[in-house]
Amino acid sequence: MDLAEVAARAADLTDERELADLRAASDEEIEQAVRGPDFRIRAMGYRAIGPLRFRQKVELLRRGLEDESPACRGAALISLELLSRDQPGDVNAVRPMLHTLANSDPNGTVRRLAVMCLKNGSPSRDSIVLLEHIAEAEDDRDLRAVADRIAAVLRKRASQTHYRDPRARQR
Repeated sequence: MDLAEVAARAADLTDERELADLRAASDEEIEQAVRGPDFRIRAMGYRAIGPLRFRQKVELLRRGLEDESPACRGAALISLELLSRDQPGDVNAVRPMLHTLANSDPNGTVRRLAVMCLKNGSPSRDSIVLLEHIAEAEDDRDLRAVADRIAAVLRKRASQTHYRDPRARQR
C-alpha cells in the first residue's frame, strides 16, 4: 500500500487501535518519503501525516513548511490543519512560520492554507492584525476573503474567552 492509499485508509478509520497499527506500518515509509529528492514523494509523505494523526511527526511538518516546493509546503499545511483541529499547540508552535507563509509565500494556495491553519491556533493579537492587513491590502480576492473570515473567527474567540496575549503590554 503506498502513502496515498495509507492516508485515504487512515481518513476512514475510527478505531484508534487500527489507526495505531497503520501508523506503525507506515512510519519508515513516511520518514523516507519526506527525505527523498522527488518533491511529489515528499509531498505525499507530508500529506499522509495528518490523516494518520501522527503527532510524533509534527517536527517533520515543520521541515515541510520550509520545503522549496510549494506542493510540499501545501501538503504539510494540510496535515498541520488536520492535526491542530483538536490541539491548538501545534499551530501555536509554528505561528511565526505560518505568519511568514501567509504574508509572503510566492504561491497563493500556500498562503491561503497558512491562513486556514491560523484558525486552529490561539487567537493571538499578532495573528489577528496580520489577517486584517491581508484582508484589506491583498490583490488576491480569495486570500482576502479567507483572511477576513479567519480574522473574524479569531476576534470572536478572543472576545469569548477573554484571551489575553501574554506579550501584550500591561497598563
